[in-house]
Amino acid sequence: MTKTLRSKKAKKARAETIGQILDELYPTTPVPLDHKDAYTLLVAVLLSAQCTDKRVNMVTPDLFALADNPHDMARQPVDKIQHTIRSCGLAPTKAKNILALSHILVDEFDGEVPGTLKELTKLPGVGRKTAQVVLSQWFDVPSFPVDTHIHRLAERWGLSNAKNVRQTEDDLRELFDESTWNARHLQIIFYGREYCPARGHDLETCVICRQIEAGEL
Repeated sequence: MTKTLRSKKAKKARAETIGQILDELYPTTPVPLDHKDAYTLLVAVLLSAQCTDKRVNMVTPDLFALADNPHDMARQPVDKIQHTIRSCGLAPTKAKNILALSHILVDEFDGEVPGTLKELTKLPGVGRKTAQVVLSQWFDVPSFPVDTHIHRLAERWGLSNAKNVRQTEDDLRELFDESTWNARHLQIIFYGREYCPARGHDLETCVICRQIEAGEL
């Protein structure tokens, strides 16, 4: 459906207009996962893998009542953590990773979440995307976390034809100004959910795709 742009200049111009549309629709970008600090955000993002934000927000109150910091979490039996997050999907693996990363934070970082990509991605269960969400949304480090949803939209909008999320991230970093990255990745997610879903996509309600299809963008 989307008309592919070949030149970098054309992609840059399209990205700028898309950014203006997103800024108008989403002038503020609240993090959709409930949290109170870097640790609870890290755990919430870890839980969100193959799970909806809504489900994560239903699970974390009980989990954080059990333990809301690495010191207390490190003392919990893994079975108890798993039982608390059982409805999130992949609960056995996520429980082991939450316990393991909590131990590492206590033993190696005095119970604090580190603020660098290198240190974060060494933690169990923390990939590049999870680390960048924490960096961007808590530490305010310019980052462009790309998940499968952003990867899909970047292709649909003709901004990237990358085969994987890492390459898509590189493409989007080039197209959007660094000062917008932290908000932009959330805006794209919000827009995709509201107007540009993978299924049931309607050009009448999706202004970005409608303009692209009409050659206006």
